[in-house]
Amino acid sequence: MDCNRVFVSKVKRLTIVFTLLIAFLSIKIDTFAQVDSAVVPVDSVVAESAHATSGEHGADAKHGEEKFEPTKVIMEHIADSHMWHLWGHTSLPLPVILYTANGLEVFSSAHFHHGEEDYQGKYNKYRLVTGLKQSMSKDMFNKNIKVVGADGQIDENASDTVIDLSITKNIAAMFVAIFVIVIVFAAVARAYKKRVGKAPKGLQSFFEPIIIFVRDDIAKPNIGHKYAKFMPYLLTTFFFILFNNLLGLVPIFPGGANVTGNIALTFVMALGTMIIVNINGNKYYWKHIFLPDVPFWLWPLMVVVEVIGIISKPFALMVRLFANITAGHIIVLSLISLIFIFETLAIAPVSVAFVLFMDVLELLVAFLQAFIFTLLTALFIGMAVEEHH
Repeated sequence: MDCNRVFVSKVKRLTIVFTLLIAFLSIKIDTFAQVDSAVVPVDSVVAESAHATSGEHGADAKHGEEKFEPTKVIMEHIADSHMWHLWGHTSLPLPVILYTANGLEVFSSAHFHHGEEDYQGKYNKYRLVTGLKQSMSKDMFNKNIKVVGADGQIDENASDTVIDLSITKNIAAMFVAIFVIVIVFAAVARAYKKRVGKAPKGLQSFFEPIIIFVRDDIAKPNIGHKYAKFMPYLLTTFFFILFNNLLGLVPIFPGGANVTGNIALTFVMALGTMIIVNINGNKYYWKHIFLPDVPFWLWPLMVVVEVIGIISKPFALMVRLFANITAGHIIVLSLISLIFIFETLAIAPVSVAFVLFMDVLELLVAFLQAFIFTLLTALFIGMAVEEHH
């Protein structure tokens, strides 16, 4: 089969689909513009009479519908939360754990009623501040739970003394992923014990090629003969990212959380890689950083560059995983939002078709990002433990 012809044919079909979508959207926008211009006189008369009789609030009540804000909806879906949405108006409240100057407070996030009510705790009154209303605090450990003063306003100084240790949606989803990983690989380990010398079967046969791939195509080529020491970390990193990515693509409970799209998580994973790389760095690794083989007048600059490189390499790991996963969620939610922006079912088939296409692409990205993070981690470790002859 001529793969080039197939590829060109696929590209042509995709181009035609995009062209039809753009044409449809432009026609839809023109139609809305014509309708709006045609009803301007009527709307102005109605608005003036409404304002004369009942004021601005009466005019707003006439419409009776809240304007759909795609940015707000998308950001709320990809952000962390103290509630885990199940279906409809049903949500699973998660435990709020606050460390205050007076002691520890633990209660359910259901007391906030989705941020509509304050909760009087043992030591303070608390308010859940989320979304676009969330204020920035000087304390990086507490952004959502604020202390309410006697005047009913948020007391930022008191809020800065509270550390939020709550089990949020991302943390709960991470525990779910860890639980699934433990169950799966415990079953695989039992299969290896029971079937010594036999061909793999069931889950064992599914995961064995992936494990061998990580060993033979990631660890060995990049680390060398010392690869076995780092295999537990590489396998844990690969499957942890993979399982969280896949669960994030499931739109219903227990999926739908943006775990690997949370920069706090990717920061911790990148920090772990940086620590392992530098702890295992040999004398040649540190000599290359602090005593590079360059002219003496260039030495101060090269040391600064190499020290920055120690930080910039894990920083790239952190940002790459965070940005790719978050961008995928934003694109999918944006395509779904088209239905509500245009307020018509006519756009639904096109929107759903592109969402399905993006979900398949995100399935590839889920594996690809786990592979890239693990590959670069192995590469950085290999650079640190490489022996010079």
